[in-house]
Amino acid sequence: MNSVVMDTRTFVPTKVLCVGRNYLDHIQELNNAVPEQMVVFNKPSTSVTSSLPSFHQEPLHYEAEICFLVENGQYTGVGLGLDLTKRSLQSYLKGKGLPWERAKSFDSSAVFSRFVPLNDLNIADLHLELFINCVRVQKGHVEQMIYSPSVILAELSSYTTLLDGDIVMTGTPQGVGEVHRGDVFLGRLKCGEKTLIEIEWLAH
Repeated sequence: MNSVVMDTRTFVPTKVLCVGRNYLDHIQELNNAVPEQMVVFNKPSTSVTSSLPSFHQEPLHYEAEICFLVENGQYTGVGLGLDLTKRSLQSYLKGKGLPWERAKSFDSSAVFSRFVPLNDLNIADLHLELFINCVRVQKGHVEQMIYSPSVILAELSSYTTLLDGDIVMTGTPQGVGEVHRGDVFLGRLKCGEKTLIEIEWLAH
């Protein structure tokens, strides 16, 4: 079932809305141009999963992201996500000036932790860490984003209806790379010094 959990409730997203190129260090890492406008793409409900694949027609790359769960048009929960990417295919499509969907929107390409209620959390102090086999590979803070979570929500809401259970992925910091079968991923989502979520995924 393509669902996510917050507390005791289960949500089935109708879509996952993803922001690309939202951290300068990641833009430079992939030799991309800084966008003049927000880069947005969607993943379908069939992309949602809680397990971490390492292969789907070609090797996959991970991108760890701070993610928000939407209810009544607003963020109500936050979690960790991995935006899985077919990097070779994406590079080919970008080179041809074609859309990225085939490289981003395949089945099981959006891996999520559980979500926790935002309540009184300070969104501006959210940050993530990702470790692979005990080595930290990614670290990112909301303050490093080009577009803040609130700006992202306003932009998305200006052209599409966000339904209850939809998820917003806010972009990835520097340190992306290939997923290898057997890798142990450990993700942490923190607010200030407090750990909100710690999750382990075993790549298969």
